Amino acid sequence: MQLILATSNQGKVREFSQFFGEKLVPYSDIIPAFEIVEDGKSFAANALIKARAIYNRLDNDAVVIADDSGISVPLLGGEPGIYSARYAGVDVSDRDNLNKLIDELKNRGIKRTPAFYTAALALVCREDEFIVHGWMHGEVIDEARGNGGFGYDPIFIPQGYEQTLGELPNDVKKEFSHRTKALRLLQPILEMIKEKR
Repeated sequence: MQLILATSNQGKVREFSQFFGEKLVPYSDIIPAFEIVEDGKSFAANALIKARAIYNRLDNDAVVIADDSGISVPLLGGEPGIYSARYAGVDVSDRDNLNKLIDELKNRGIKRTPAFYTAALALVCREDEFIVHGWMHGEVIDEARGNGGFGYDPIFIPQGYEQTLGELPNDVKKEFSHRTKALRLLQPILEMIKEKR
């Protein structure tokens, strides 16, 4: 059974492969990369859109996994939420998105406030479709600290810590990250599919 990841991002491919202990193949290694319009109203909807789009272009033996994730700040009405990757606009850098969130906090005089990361993983295969979620709660601050991680990590302080994800070592944060929590929930589903086949 070949696991296909609905991304061409090698970092995500590595992360997922390490977790499952087997190689996941980016879909772009099998078919040409194509644009997928993520117009869902939730992380789960967008993950499912991606997984279905890839699955529908492959043979029915494929098991396709897609993720959609981001950060939400309740005091900002849940922003950036599902728009985390394009918060500052289309074709912008992680740094642009980070700076926009910092600016939003500063403009409202917010130095520190609760926030959470969400990861939604969708799995599509001939047996069925599955969606799991993982969350990581903490706070965002109005200044970037640390060079580790990516995206909004330099301003996110997970619950129980005083360092940002940008300051914490990878092996520490991967133990409780939103994506790790979702991957742990996906694992028994994959085992069930393997047993059926």
